[in-house]
Amino acid sequence: MENIHVYERNVYYYETDKMNVVHHSNYIRWFEEARVNFMEKVGYPYDLMESQGIMLPVLSAQCSYKNSVRFGDTILIYAAISKFNGFKMEVQYKICDLKTGELRSTGSTTHCFTDMSMKPLRIKKSYPKIFDIFNKVSPTKLF
Repeated sequence: MENIHVYERNVYYYETDKMNVVHHSNYIRWFEEARVNFMEKVGYPYDLMESQGIMLPVLSAQCSYKNSVRFGDTILIYAAISKFNGFKMEVQYKICDLKTGELRSTGSTTHCFTDMSMKPLRIKKSYPKIFDIFNKVSPTKLF
């Protein structure tokens, strides 16, 4: 489906703790990796956005842990824009084990569009092509 993008990733040893379980902070990093991948796939990568003077800072991040991810696992991170209004957007994530399909985590991040000095932007007016890209792929709910 065009509105949901999948990012595949191996789990590395340095991401785990002494119990061989991924440390909880890494899930937020994985969400960012999946979001960067998502934006590339929809045609508006971060480097292009920033070259046009637009930033997308994180306003909030939430993660619910369902089952442990361990060293050696390969995971699929599903990302989709669940809310978008041209000023703010929410991205939802779902992490599943590649081999079993087992749900490992769900979460979301909320963002707003700003210029390089962190002044909020309404991209519908200032950047209509960008607005159309994100509007086309939202809203999509993963859970």
